[in-house]
Amino acid sequence: MKMRFVSSLKIAGLATAIALAGCATTAIAQEPAAAAPAATAADDGYPLVGGDFWEITAIDLKPGGGLAYANHLATQWRAGQEFAKSKGWIKDYMVMSNYYNRAGEPDLYLISVIDHVPSGPEGEAQFVAYRAWAKSSAEKLQAESADRAEFREIMSNSLLQEMTFR
Repeated sequence: MKMRFVSSLKIAGLATAIALAGCATTAIAQEPAAAAPAATAADDGYPLVGGDFWEITAIDLKPGGGLAYANHLATQWRAGQEFAKSKGWIKDYMVMSNYYNRAGEPDLYLISVIDHVPSGPEGEAQFVAYRAWAKSSAEKLQAESADRAEFREIMSNSLLQEMTFR
């Protein structure tokens, strides 16, 4: 799961850089009002400001797999999340149940909250530290994730940014 997290953050980091570059290009293309003083980020008139990032993994439980996966979440996943939290890599984590899920919708959502998307080198350093803590290799972690396919399927993975009002 951590490998997937780091990998998704690397991809998200690239997407974020592209999005921010697009915002900067748009801002540069707009001419400021002639008599208006230079605007600061806090008073530019835009009513929203970016906050924490939420990585959300949608999980479909296979028939009979609920208890096995719940045990995994309560032990290995939780321990890994607590380790990441102790290092300041994540701010919080949670498991949400899709109480009224319809056909084709996930049963669970695994959520990790972070305050920023790590750079490539930062994400790599986190993964190295995580592997050392887990006393595991990338190959073993990937094999363990594949083993969980017996009782769950990852339907999607999203990285959302909370937007708050100024």
